[in-house]
Amino acid sequence: MRRTQRRLSVDVIEAAQQGDREALLSLLVITQPDIRRYAQRSCQAADIDDAVQESLWILNRRIGGLRAISAFTSWLFQIVVRECQRLTRKRMTAVSIEHVADNLDFSSRSEPELRLDLAAGLESLPPHYREIVLLRDMQSFTIDEIAATLGLTREAVKARLHRARHLLREYLK
Repeated sequence: MRRTQRRLSVDVIEAAQQGDREALLSLLVITQPDIRRYAQRSCQAADIDDAVQESLWILNRRIGGLRAISAFTSWLFQIVVRECQRLTRKRMTAVSIEHVADNLDFSSRSEPELRLDLAAGLESLPPHYREIVLLRDMQSFTIDEIAATLGLTREAVKARLHRARHLLREYLK
């Protein structure tokens, strides 16, 4: 993030906000490596290129809506994170029930064995992740209810839930 701030001048961002085409192109070229780095941290490997492309497109369309130039880097990072989350949700909904049923890792195990593996996976999670998963997936709390119960923001709850589910998937592999 600091590299972006050093290379970008306030003048380039302001000119891009005002609709200067050359400044906007310069801004897109300068920020592309940082967007890719953010996407590598936030996305699945298969989604990185799509996230970079969509994030650059969003930057192009919405630079005029940026309220504070000092918030440019964090604004850009949030665009990438949201794009990665969107792509992950899209990928998750594309998986069919048949695909899961045909997965040999799960279909070859008995139900009690799966339950034991899931319980062991939950126990392997750090307490703050385990609590989020149990509230959401076992007790069917909404994100808002979890946030109120734990005194967290919605974003923190979503981030912890995402990370906890990722850790569980890794454990179950």
